[in-house]
Amino acid sequence: MGFRLNREYFGRLLLLAAALAAGAGCGRGLIATLGPDYQGVESGVAADWRPAPPEAALERDTAPKDAADWWRRFNDPLLIKLLAAADAASGSVAQAQARIASARADLTGAVAAGLPAVDGNFGAGSTAFSFGGPVYNRNQFFIGAQTSWEIDLFGGLARQREADVSRLAARQADWRAARAAAAAETANAYLAFRHCERLRELAAMDASARRNAAGLVATAAGFGLRSAADAALSRASAADGESLCLQRGLQCDQAIKALATLTAVDESRLRNWLTESAGLPEPPPLALPAMPAELLLRRPDVAAAERAVAEAGALVGVAEAARYPRLTLTGSIQYAIQNISPSPLALAQTWSVGPTISLPIFDAGKRAANQAAAEVQYRAAETAFRQSARQAVREVEEALLRIHAAVDRLPQARIATEGYRRNVAASEELYRAGLGSLLSVEENRRSAIAAETALAELRQERVAAWIALYRATGGGWRNEEWECCQ
Repeated sequence: MGFRLNREYFGRLLLLAAALAAGAGCGRGLIATLGPDYQGVESGVAADWRPAPPEAALERDTAPKDAADWWRRFNDPLLIKLLAAADAASGSVAQAQARIASARADLTGAVAAGLPAVDGNFGAGSTAFSFGGPVYNRNQFFIGAQTSWEIDLFGGLARQREADVSRLAARQADWRAARAAAAAETANAYLAFRHCERLRELAAMDASARRNAAGLVATAAGFGLRSAADAALSRASAADGESLCLQRGLQCDQAIKALATLTAVDESRLRNWLTESAGLPEPPPLALPAMPAELLLRRPDVAAAERAVAEAGALVGVAEAARYPRLTLTGSIQYAIQNISPSPLALAQTWSVGPTISLPIFDAGKRAANQAAAEVQYRAAETAFRQSARQAVREVEEALLRIHAAVDRLPQARIATEGYRRNVAASEELYRAGLGSLLSVEENRRSAIAAETALAELRQERVAAWIALYRATGGGWRNEEWECCQ
């Protein structure tokens, strides 16, 4: 009868614990949920882009739905291959993945903190003792369990879960940012190689023209038709052309090594890959929100900063709840089979269950200081978010400026290049007819090569500006794509 009454009492306490836990469920404290409820934070960015986006950058229904789509529309299979290799080899991406795993573990711990913890134990022992007479042996075999369950009275556990959820979202956004950065860095390295390839091609054409001219002048000088000064100048010009050609080759080798470092692809294999295509890739249009505020919804670093604000606000509630009482339900039950020889074995049962209330009485101001520090961290997170939002808008607008400048300058650069080409051809004709000077021909050739180089650099700048816009807009990621990263 006594055991039945004890069991009934034990059952009533468990029902009470379940009721308390249910009351504290749904992410709220049983009595109150301390700390601020996160309502978002104003970014403070301007309403319009300055300058306005080019027509090619406006948001369209046919805009790519993820970052990979944009890169595929370059129509350069090698670029896609290099981006995939760089993504797999990036230390920054790997570290971001590790931080996601750590944040998930923290969230799992926060969820577990609001649930009962149960530990089991079992064992056996033998003890010998005497009281000045015969020796007695005590044998014992036991098995039992202990449980502990904190009831979230003031929302400290709920706020910790909120903080860990926000931290996980921030780490996922960091992972997106790391991938976008790796993609942009690799694309720029690939672009640098293709640009160098073009410059090396121009240098080779120029060196060949200078060698041919030097040969002709040397032949003419041998017959006394050209002066020794012209012969010396033509040889010097040919040497300059060869030197520039070697310099361009060195720069291209350095660009290949940079690509090999980023992608972890063997250099000999990479060189074979680079022969699969040639020329600068043509950047496709990239979807851009109509207003700066919409950009903040897809930019990973800004999203991470916003989640940091939410996390900091939740931690204010954690620190405040720590200043209030805590209620913990604990219980244990143990069965033991034991005897004291020569008595027979007997079954014994012990159990306990009950609440424990912890009251903070005196801590020399430690908990109050922790709460004040959490509030300062919350305000600092708000400031950091606004700064990251302004920086995001600035980077987009700078990329837009670069695109506008490149597009506006390209027609003039093409006209200048074509004019210099004709000028060189005309001056060479005059020189062969004996009506011009070799010095004038060389000056015109240098101007033409400078114009060709400027045109190549402008084309590279145009592609690089679109890549910068890609990165500034968050790599093309959207919020609904953020729940991935295994």
